[in-house]
Amino acid sequence: MSQLENNHPLLLINEEEEEEEETAYDETEKVHIVRDEEDLEHGVGCGGAPPFSWRKLWLFTGPGFLMSIAFLDPGNLEGDLQAGAVAGYSLLWLLMWATAMGLLVQLLSARLGVATGRHLAELCRDEYPNWARMVLWVMAELALIGSDIQEVIGSAIAIKILSNGVLPLWAGVVITALDCFVFLFLENYGIRKLEAVFAVLIATMAVSFAWMFGQAKPSGSELLIGILVPKLSSRTIQKAVGVVGCIIMPHNVFLHSALVQSREVDKRQRYRVQEAINYYTIESTLALFVSFMINLFVTTVFAKGFYNTELADSIGLVNAGQYLQDKYGGGVFPILYIWAIGLLAAGQSSTITGTYAGQFIMGGFLNFKMKKWLRALITRSCAIIPTIIVAVVFDQSEATLDVLNEWLNVLQSIQIPFALIPLLCLVSKEQIMGSFKIGPLYQTIAWLVAALVIMINGYLLLEFFSSEVSGVVYTGLVTVFTASYGAFIFYLIARGITFNTWRFKGESTN
Repeated sequence: MSQLENNHPLLLINEEEEEEEETAYDETEKVHIVRDEEDLEHGVGCGGAPPFSWRKLWLFTGPGFLMSIAFLDPGNLEGDLQAGAVAGYSLLWLLMWATAMGLLVQLLSARLGVATGRHLAELCRDEYPNWARMVLWVMAELALIGSDIQEVIGSAIAIKILSNGVLPLWAGVVITALDCFVFLFLENYGIRKLEAVFAVLIATMAVSFAWMFGQAKPSGSELLIGILVPKLSSRTIQKAVGVVGCIIMPHNVFLHSALVQSREVDKRQRYRVQEAINYYTIESTLALFVSFMINLFVTTVFAKGFYNTELADSIGLVNAGQYLQDKYGGGVFPILYIWAIGLLAAGQSSTITGTYAGQFIMGGFLNFKMKKWLRALITRSCAIIPTIIVAVVFDQSEATLDVLNEWLNVLQSIQIPFALIPLLCLVSKEQIMGSFKIGPLYQTIAWLVAALVIMINGYLLLEFFSSEVSGVVYTGLVTVFTASYGAFIFYLIARGITFNTWRFKGESTN
């Protein structure tokens, strides 16, 4: 077997199998990366890749910003505003480090996609037996549906504000559902056109929330202290856990490993793969820096306006706009509508990326070959139908919507191990990653981050169920579910350890 084959065993697929298998992008859809034949004559850059080029960075820019939208969805914005109102500036340091942890996970996802030419759902399909693969697929779909409901409701709230209440919540949900067809329309014009639309939506969020930041005029010294000085108290611990818990989105881990395949990368040449990883690292870091700044704007606006007030504990996504209007007034551009525009951009962009992620998850796990419009319609319907029901039932009850949001956060928290553990196991395997597998130090840091995120979300689940669940029957059901849940997590970890140990012993005997 050649050295190339050793480095990239996944390339050993015969042409017939490759034609039958579902792929993230067809070759005709990928962005062409201009290759300078004199690259290597000018020396080498990081990891043996060609020297840095601004032109190539521009060509690789896009997937990271689509990925960053999950850090800016309405669920995250609600976590930001509540953290600011309850904890003031004191959790900004945690927001920064949580974003850094999210970046680490997303870089691993991008590395997996670039090095193997396949995304996480496809690799899980091959790595695990049928029963485990189906469980992982169902969990990924549930996480996506939970996230999508929050995102669609966020858009619907924004539409209701911008229409002065003329359009009810359910009508906003229907309008938001049409983004599925906008997505399909844009995709026909190429991935770069789609990425440009997302860039406009991110810019809209940045301008809207930066304008609010300017209106609120938060304290610069308190903001800087909040970022640099770690601080926690018994009052803010729950919000702190929420800040970390909502950063890692399960469907986003699947999404990013697929998005990076939208560029032409010749996996037969090691330095080209390293080049792509380097550019995606730079691009993803820039994208998440932008998302951190937007989240910081939202947190500080509500910290300035509502920290240590009677309203702090009652602010949510539904009433946040009105509270801002009452606090900061109207002016030429009423802050209520600025907030609604930013929220609408967040909701619309995240629901479209949710549709995108749904296609990759279904296609990867099940290897379905179907037309994109049909698959998008199926994945969109899975979220829109329950969301319309939610909107009709809970339209007039802010408190009930907040309770529903808590349950949806729990639903997504439950799914996090089922994206993180397979990712970490796969990027650590030489037979999957070849020479691009992560080293021992990187593995240790990644597993520590994953363990921290899983424990934090476990704390959230424990707190939630201890307060919401009562009675013998419900307690029994939760106990059985918890035991099954823990057993499956143990299985995923043990399978990864066993496989790596077997591989090491096999190499030693040879």
